[in-house]
Amino acid sequence: MSKIVKIKDISIGEGYPLVLIAGPCVIESEQTSLETARAIKKITEELKMAFIFKSSYDKANRTSLASFRGPGLESGLKILGRVKEELKIPITSDVHCREEVKRAAEVLDVIQVPAFLSRQTDLFLEIGQTGKAVNVKKGQFLAPDDMKNIVEKIRSTGNENILLTERGSSFGYHNLIVDMRSLPRMRKFGYPVIFDATHSVQLPAGQGKSSGGEREFVAPLARAAVAAGCDGLFLEVHPCPDEALCDGPNMISLEELKVLLEEVLKIDEIVRI
Repeated sequence: MSKIVKIKDISIGEGYPLVLIAGPCVIESEQTSLETARAIKKITEELKMAFIFKSSYDKANRTSLASFRGPGLESGLKILGRVKEELKIPITSDVHCREEVKRAAEVLDVIQVPAFLSRQTDLFLEIGQTGKAVNVKKGQFLAPDDMKNIVEKIRSTGNENILLTERGSSFGYHNLIVDMRSLPRMRKFGYPVIFDATHSVQLPAGQGKSSGGEREFVAPLARAAVAAGCDGLFLEVHPCPDEALCDGPNMISLEELKVLLEEVLKIDEIVRI
């Protein structure tokens, strides 16, 4: 049985309904963030589904120097803080270095560690000491069993609020593949497991100076992960993915989100009987 992680009034783990972590890949503007968060909140309230808003204040791992990274730490946290305050929802964002952690922890309810940084020991120790919930994206280069070492790093600080997220593994050049066995394998470490259905269909650097993606596979992978017993879904959502400034090819629209959530919630209900 996995430990129950509490984020505000949301409980994540075995015995609790599926949770959604969702939002645009990167903060494009305050208006877009608020409008998207409000739309997702409306959908999840109708479906009686717990929701944590996600958007990155800085995408420090973009393919090209010319790629849009976001507004940065201070401006981004200000926008996320407004989303949190106005909509009364918990929020999460990526943290890339130790120097950001203390400031980010003042605003974020969940601190997310990007996949490319999933072996950075000092970063985990700094985050763990905040006591905030930590969502760790499994690196594309890691085996599911390798996540045990990451769990131990965070636990060494006394922090037990840990989420582990599957987001695909490198499979040749510019391609990812998902092994659904990773979900129960990571869950055996005793913490809730999330499935990132949108990054799992990414084609890293597939467009030369940016990543491509195959969003048509988001839904089947999400359905499969929920059937396999994941505790939550991570989905990057945009009002118009084809016009998004980051990760557009693998994001889904608000219309697609509602249909998908209706499907996976039916599956989740059956799995948890």
